[in-house]
Amino acid sequence: MFHIGDCVVFACDGARGIVLEVNDHSCHVLWEDRFVSWEKKELLTIDEELTKRQTIRVSSNVNHPL
Repeated sequence: MFHIGDCVVFACDGARGIVLEVNDHSCHVLWEDRFVSWEKKELLTIDEELTKRQTIRVSSNVNHPL
């Protein structure tokens, strides 16, 4: 299952990108060369390690003044 923000690899050429949108059959991907395209899900693989490293984590101990 694909989610916005997932880092993906394109099966045809190994290009890497980040998922911007997801519909029933495709993902809208921003590629490493800044090209954007819709690709069929079966041509994409999620790079779990890269996705984990790029996730924004927020500490639960943060005191916000507002």
